[in-house]
Amino acid sequence: MTAKIIDGIAIARQVRIGIAARAAVLKSHAVLPALTVLLVGNNPASALYVRNKVRACAEVGIRSEVVRLPSSESEESLLARIRALNEAADVHGILVQLPLPPHISPRRVLETISVKKDVDGFHLYNVGGLVIGQTVFPPCTPYGVQKILEYEGIDLEGKNVTVVGASNIVGKPLALMLMQREATVAICHAKTRDLAQYTILADILVVAAGQPKLIVAPMIRTGAVVIDVGINFLPNGKLTGDVDFEGVKEKASYITPVPGGVGPMTVTMLLENTVAAAERATGFRSAAAELAAF
Repeated sequence: MTAKIIDGIAIARQVRIGIAARAAVLKSHAVLPALTVLLVGNNPASALYVRNKVRACAEVGIRSEVVRLPSSESEESLLARIRALNEAADVHGILVQLPLPPHISPRRVLETISVKKDVDGFHLYNVGGLVIGQTVFPPCTPYGVQKILEYEGIDLEGKNVTVVGASNIVGKPLALMLMQREATVAICHAKTRDLAQYTILADILVVAAGQPKLIVAPMIRTGAVVIDVGINFLPNGKLTGDVDFEGVKEKASYITPVPGGVGPMTVTMLLENTVAAAERATGFRSAAAELAAF
């Protein structure tokens, strides 16, 4: 068996077509979906991520603004900026690029962003809402994984899903989202004993542990769906995931590559959340928006 390699770039392109159509409907009602990104400090990786987000916004008709702040920016000053953006009617989404300098509390920052503009899905209300299925905006990476499974027609109901990695950004919220789809979910983490006994039972295996080649072929069942969320840079500068791609693809039924798998979908779901925020704020929802919500 050789797995179907899931093309996250192609899926993202299709999803973005629908997002652009919804943005066009908003523009026809004189509403320009808008995202403001706050970038504190000069972290090169953060700057790259922000450039990618700005470019993606332009592709679908979202106005984006990047507010670049020095690493010396005080926490109170940053919070004041966020509060002002919360009140700005022409801003629909607010994103504070992480990580932040050590003297700024990420929790305070994320709690200050209005729930209605928290397009990253990190506010405590949005994370907590996942428990009962009433979040306003799902976190972008888990949302992207869910969309990939939907686009590939992979049914979740009654399936055994193992999530390797229990972060607040990916693992925990994703587990809650998959449980809403009637999957049986196991979450593994750094203290899990005998990881393979959990991964071998999974119909669907999602790996977000941040450890290169953590998952090898003997650890998965034949025909499993493998979603690799890991992003790791090897000493030679090559980007790789958490899964031994070459070995596992010969045993899985579906697999996402790194790069080109989940990554493009993470940015795409940020665009989705931003347009959805503009629709909620203005009350204009197109037929495409109703279909996306369904």
